[in-house]
Amino acid sequence: MKGMAETSAPLPEPRLENEQNETSELEETALIARDLIRFDTSNYGGGKAEGEREAAEYVEARLAALGLSPQMFEPEPRRTSVVARVPGRNPEKPALVLHGHLDVVPADARNWSVDPFAGEIRDGMLWGRGAVDMKDMDAMMLTALGDILGSGRLPEREIVVAYFADEEAGGGVGASRLVDDHPELFAGATEAISEVGGYSITVGGTRAYLLQTGEKSLLWIRLVARGTAAHGSRLIRDNAITKLAGAIARIGSTEWPVRLTGTTRELLDRVADTLGVDPQQVSPDELALATGSASGFITATLRTTSNPTGLEAGYKHNVIPDRAEALIDIRTLPGEEDAVLAEIARIAGDDIEIQIVHRDVGLESPTSGALVDAVHTAIHAHDPGAPVFPYLLSGGTDNKSLSRLGITGYGFAPLRLPEGLDFPAMFHGVDERVPLDALFFGRQVLRDLLLDY
Repeated sequence: MKGMAETSAPLPEPRLENEQNETSELEETALIARDLIRFDTSNYGGGKAEGEREAAEYVEARLAALGLSPQMFEPEPRRTSVVARVPGRNPEKPALVLHGHLDVVPADARNWSVDPFAGEIRDGMLWGRGAVDMKDMDAMMLTALGDILGSGRLPEREIVVAYFADEEAGGGVGASRLVDDHPELFAGATEAISEVGGYSITVGGTRAYLLQTGEKSLLWIRLVARGTAAHGSRLIRDNAITKLAGAIARIGSTEWPVRLTGTTRELLDRVADTLGVDPQQVSPDELALATGSASGFITATLRTTSNPTGLEAGYKHNVIPDRAEALIDIRTLPGEEDAVLAEIARIAGDDIEIQIVHRDVGLESPTSGALVDAVHTAIHAHDPGAPVFPYLLSGGTDNKSLSRLGITGYGFAPLRLPEGLDFPAMFHGVDERVPLDALFFGRQVLRDLLLDY
């Protein structure tokens, strides 16, 4: 499906359960984020997903209500993305891509304190799958643009605003597909802003903000072991499960060495300076841990990680299968993909076949320049004096796809968070939630950034 939205299109109704009387009291960003959470856009991977269509229609209608002409793209049924252009005051400046994704990872409601798709308000927070990844930013994008356009103003430069499908499975029917099939959508853009950056941390009693200036590389692989099929009572040394188990244990327990990139070295130097310590006398891991809960992301950026995430073998208790498989999620430092893959093959052993399920690039963007300066200015307007640190993301975003068009990507979804909130644990975690006042903070900061940069 591809076409222009009608400005008179009504807003689709989100899924409503356990409705409360708080709606009239909710600030608009929280209201939109709540509505988006109520659309179950779970993405299970492997082509299985609930689909983004209803959420995309909701966003399309909101963009049209701002006077824009959004386009919808649906390369596969229900896998829907939305893109619109916002004119800027200064046509001499390159365009900026402001993008989010509408899909979320699945949530098992049995493990949650609330219905993960009810968008419940509790304890001053919005709860639900996607509250931080990334329907919070999706909402901030809409309200920040609404503040600008609703006041009769324009952003400083042209904005390509995009809401992609399928980010949680690599973007094959989302950002990656649009980059390949419709690169004209992003014509004139040189930089992009999206998720997993801009949130606050506390270092030695000082509140600081993390600007995501890079991403680790992605390698999703499948290990395949083959052996002899036989009755479960026999003595079979050529057992596929035994071979696979050994390989999984070796890979999963591998301690990869610390290797600092330009981004991580600068981050640790800034942390050390904030703490008043010599970075040469304190280990990288110790400095990472000083960032509090953010260390859940940061420690993983100091080295390669290789985590087993799935197993499949056998079909009956008394049958030895002739095949066993495992999934491994590997994140390498940018540019080290081939070397790590060779080491994984060595660790796995000659009996194990390695299949690449998905591979994507690592990124390191400049940690200084006009956009970085503008981020500092926007943060300081609402949190004076707070330092902004660059950091490398242990995961990945749709900036990987946009990089194929030469677009330099950053992560900046600004949130001022209370000290002690384990924000990284919210990503793909149980009881995902975001403070309501942080959503309003993000709306204001993002508005100022788009007005001035």
